[in-house]
Amino acid sequence: MTGDLKTLKNDYLEYLEIERNRSRRTVENYGRYLDRFIQFSKASTIDQVTEDGIRQYRLYLNRFHDDAGAPLKHVTQNYHIIALRNFLKYLAKRGIQAVAPERIELGRQEERQVTFLERGELDRLLDAPALLRSEELRTGKKGNELGTLRDRAMLATLFSTGMRVSELCSLDRDMVNGRQGEISVRGKGGKVRVVFLSERAKDDLSQYLTKRPDVDEALFIRIPKSGTFGKDDDLRLTPRTVQRLVKKYATQAGIIGKKVSPHTLRHSYATDLLRNGADIRSVQAMLGHSSVTTTQIYTHVTDTQLREIHRKFHGKK
Repeated sequence: MTGDLKTLKNDYLEYLEIERNRSRRTVENYGRYLDRFIQFSKASTIDQVTEDGIRQYRLYLNRFHDDAGAPLKHVTQNYHIIALRNFLKYLAKRGIQAVAPERIELGRQEERQVTFLERGELDRLLDAPALLRSEELRTGKKGNELGTLRDRAMLATLFSTGMRVSELCSLDRDMVNGRQGEISVRGKGGKVRVVFLSERAKDDLSQYLTKRPDVDEALFIRIPKSGTFGKDDDLRLTPRTVQRLVKKYATQAGIIGKKVSPHTLRHSYATDLLRNGADIRSVQAMLGHSSVTTTQIYTHVTDTQLREIHRKFHGKK
């Protein structure tokens, strides 16, 4: 069995893609992280990879600065180490002698900060497309009614379901059950979960789809500037376009001091659920997290609730 490091790396990436059904982006990221290790270590075979070499690599990552002088964030350093550790786990599974993966510990990283919107900010953001359209009509500017309906439906769907922007962009029209108010979403690792639409989201989606003159299967599409839809056009919105639209409406809504993105709406969704009494396991399932540890980034909500409970019930005698 060959011990050529690049060959083993390629075998591992194929394993991630086929057996583990990881997304193309995940496979690309793992490939990039492992390439960086191979380039640094100058190892050509797996037996040249040592614990000391890995320790030196971790020092290199910790001291690395890009062309602008910015260091690697601790979370990014850990992504590199996770990729290497999982690669070693794969080799162990194949019976290939290598450094034991359990010998590699992840570095402690700073607590993740979560940005979410308060109720008033959310209301202004969700209303922003309609208000912008009204302003366009008032000033006589040429507007885009279908675009407004799409953007209202898009924002309402993001907040109502808490789905990731990549999940939103991959939706097709026939995946939406308007009567039940449900959508089956295929998330990370190909896992399917059901998310739920609010009455507002159902209504906004219905208005948007009723106005659609095209036959494209995608749920959210770009609107041609000409207003004419070609039969063979690829109209599906990209995550980058959705990010730009969310940022645009956040500015329109006067939300300042916060970097608002589609993921901010996902954070706001989880925060809203917990504040209204949902248990963290249910929120985990609705977000599509494989581990409750990931969902626990929202403890800023439960911590606040515990503080209020302590103030209300402690030291009353």
